Amino acid sequence: MEKIGILTSGGDAPGMNAAIRAAGKIAMYKGMKVFGIQRGYLGMLNDEIFPMDSRFLAGIVDRGGTILLTARCEEFKEEKFRAIAAQNLKKRGIEGVVVIGGDGSYRGADALWKEQGIHVVGLPGTIDNDIKGTDYTIGFDTCLNTILDAMSKVRDTATSHERTILIEVMGRHAGDLALQACIAGGGDGVLIPEMEDPIELLAFQIKERRKRGKLHDIILVAEGVGRVDDIADQLKDRLTTEIRTVVLGHIQRGGVPSGFDRILAARMAEKAIDVLEREEGGLMIGIEGNRMATHPLSYAWDGERNYNIEGDHDLALLLAK
Repeated sequence: MEKIGILTSGGDAPGMNAAIRAAGKIAMYKGMKVFGIQRGYLGMLNDEIFPMDSRFLAGIVDRGGTILLTARCEEFKEEKFRAIAAQNLKKRGIEGVVVIGGDGSYRGADALWKEQGIHVVGLPGTIDNDIKGTDYTIGFDTCLNTILDAMSKVRDTATSHERTILIEVMGRHAGDLALQACIAGGGDGVLIPEMEDPIELLAFQIKERRKRGKLHDIILVAEGVGRVDDIADQLKDRLTTEIRTVVLGHIQRGGVPSGFDRILAARMAEKAIDVLEREEGGLMIGIEGNRMATHPLSYAWDGERNYNIEGDHDLALLLAK
């Protein structure tokens, strides 16, 4: 394969730049000409495609966000627009594309492969860690550490004022961030979309903590459970403790990527270029048991997830006592 493109799509995640850099440098080393596609599928559709050189890749490995920019593109859900986007690639001789993004990005890539024959390879770039076929996604570790830092700061206030503070973190369909932050950060309770945690149970747990002389709480709430203010209102009807809420929001997406995310991005990028060099396509790259793995792109939504979320949920509740 002589020419490839690289794009980032969907929500930004720390480590995307590390993936762009590694994929670009490795492809260039193998003699490929590399093109950057700005603003994801929107840029592909609008022909925002440019030749990439090593100078463009310099100094980006430790930068958050994505130097290629990202955007949503509703038009890309229609085949006629995907055909236009594919033509913009083909007129430059681009045969393969590295797509760095989440589930929605993978669906667009899968359509490009099946309809237009573009050799696409997906790298899981999303802070939510909600892609099947990989133990970790690029950006998850950095985001987790951002949440842990926030928890430490919030705990100072919770302790000083003897309050229960609910922290809402990202995770619309997956509770990995909330759950692992609860375990790693010494959280006192967690609500995630995968488990049934009625408000009554959470209120009971907080009351039991009070009986043991614990006068403050940090509760992690995944956004997929519901609005954190609504949950706080329900708790106020059951508790006498003072309750406050914190929504971390988009602060979770930014920041300098962790060493883990940079290394993960580089290893995944290397595997992606290897796949394109063999002129394969329609695949996603993952890490399973510390080994690089490939699956069809559709595995991201049709496959099985290996994460033992029930076990970690039980551990989080045990440690919260």
